[in-house]
Amino acid sequence: MTSTEKAIQKAIELVDASPSGKRYSELVKEISIAFANIPVNTIHGSLHKFRTELPKTIYQPSRGLYRAVKYQEEGEKQEAEASKKLKKEKIREEDFYEAFGEWLINELEECTRSISVGGNRFKDKWGTPDVVGVREARRSDIIKPPTEIVSAEIKLDPANLITAFGQACSYRLFSHKSYIVVPDNSSEDDIARLDALSRIFGIGLVIFNPLDPKDPDFRIRSRAAREEPDMFYVNKYLKLVEDELFI
Repeated sequence: MTSTEKAIQKAIELVDASPSGKRYSELVKEISIAFANIPVNTIHGSLHKFRTELPKTIYQPSRGLYRAVKYQEEGEKQEAEASKKLKKEKIREEDFYEAFGEWLINELEECTRSISVGGNRFKDKWGTPDVVGVREARRSDIIKPPTEIVSAEIKLDPANLITAFGQACSYRLFSHKSYIVVPDNSSEDDIARLDALSRIFGIGLVIFNPLDPKDPDFRIRSRAAREEPDMFYVNKYLKLVEDELFI
């Protein structure tokens, strides 16, 4: 057996034995330990062949991560268990609205004021953001920036991430920036896909701890890109929250 074949076989064994999968750097390190006589450059070359000709029993849930297909269903089970736990503890999405609004203001500094909305306040099938914020010029600003509207969709259940992403996209109609806020117990595969889609569409992505409304630990994965919304819809929807948002 050649050095390349040995390295690839070892990589398959390592991935197959790890429910959470193995990252590229981990494979290089562990193969180097197992075969001290194989040069590191040979291992890199072997892993290049490994990842371009992946066995059917292995898949990539995200960039640089390799996992056995047999563990794919385990992630779905974990999501189902997370959903059950949320229902059991009676934690609601609304419990996080105010905290996220404050985080937008104080941590990201994307807004100067925010309000919790949610429900069906905008009264149409395109949905209502959970949080809406406004960024206005401060008196101390030498150059006054234009007013910006920021919207956010928060989801507790990992099963609803596709819906959440679609809603966040629709908010671009009347928002300069739009964020999707998802639980950190979502599968790594789903978060990786959302991360890639968010960067393509300019949607901001934030992950958080869904089990503790008092300490949600919001973490930014990608910032929202600023785009010009349609002013017809900006005025149409913001009229419904004008008295709360602009004071």
